[in-house]
Amino acid sequence: MVPIGGEMEFRTIGIVGGGLMGRSIARELAADGRDAIVLELSEARVRECREALEADLDLELQKWGITETDKRIALRRIRFVASVEELSEVDLVIESIPDLMESKRRVMRELDGVLPKDRVIITNTETLSISEIGQASGRPDKVVGMHFLYPVAQTELVEVVRGIDTSDETFGVARHFADLLGKTIIEVFEYPGYVTTRAIVPLLNEAMYIVMEGVARAEDVDLALRHGFEMRVGPLEYADTIGLDRLMASMDHLFHELGEMKYRPCPLLRKLVRAGRLGKKSGRGFFVYDGDGNRVESGGGAR
Repeated sequence: MVPIGGEMEFRTIGIVGGGLMGRSIARELAADGRDAIVLELSEARVRECREALEADLDLELQKWGITETDKRIALRRIRFVASVEELSEVDLVIESIPDLMESKRRVMRELDGVLPKDRVIITNTETLSISEIGQASGRPDKVVGMHFLYPVAQTELVEVVRGIDTSDETFGVARHFADLLGKTIIEVFEYPGYVTTRAIVPLLNEAMYIVMEGVARAEDVDLALRHGFEMRVGPLEYADTIGLDRLMASMDHLFHELGEMKYRPCPLLRKLVRAGRLGKKSGRGFFVYDGDGNRVESGGGAR
C-alpha cells in the first residue's frame, strides 16, 4: 500500500473467487481505475471466469450500460490467475467465495502464507462469523468483513463488519477503501446476518409463504410490494437474482444460529432448490428468464 497524505492508495487489489460477486467487485475496481487480480481454483476455472466476465461486459454493452472503451479497460485491468502466490504483492485482498465456513478458513490459511503480515484481508460474507474466519488467518486483527450487496456497481451501501479482534486501524483501512469506491458504509458489530441480511430474509420468506399458500401469484406479490412500498425490484425477483440456493443457505445459517422461526426457509423455497430452479442463473426460479437474465414469464413455482 502506498501512503498518500497519511492515508493509503490501493492500486492493485486481490480478489479470491471469480464468481458473480467476485467479478462484480473486480468490475467496480476497474471502473474506478484500479487493477484486480482474481484468484481461482484452476486454469480451467480461470478460463471459465474470464469468459463469464466477457459475457457480462457484452451484455452491458448491448444494454448501453457501458461503452466499448469501458469493456477494453475492464479486460485490461482485471487479470485471472490460478496461483495464490500471484497475490503476494497486492495492496489489499478481498475474499469472495461462497459462504461456506471451512472453505473460507482454508483460503485464509493460504493467504496468510503469502501475504506480508501488515496486509488487511477483507472477507465478503452475508452471515458468517468474521471472528471465526479471522482466527484461521493467523492475523485476526487484520481481518474485517465487508458485505457488498449485488449488483455492486448500482448499490451504494456496504456493511463493514468488525470481528471481535478486528483492530481500529483495520476498520479504518476498510472504511477508507469503501470511501474510495464511493460507497456509503455502516459500521456493524458481528452478529448473525448483520443488518441487511437479517432484515431482508424475513420479508423474502414471507413473500414465498404468500405464494405457497395460494393467496396471490408470484407476479402479483412482487407487483404489490414494488408499487406499494416503492421497491426497485420485487422480493421474489430479488430472490431469483441472488440465487435461491444461496438464499436458502443464508436462511438455514440464520435459523441454526438464532433459532427463530422467521428464518426457517419456506418449504416452497426448498422445493424449487431441490428441483434445480435456482433463479436467474438456472433460467427458472419464481419466474422464467432468458439467456440474458431478463424475465419472460411466471415460473409457476407456486405449485
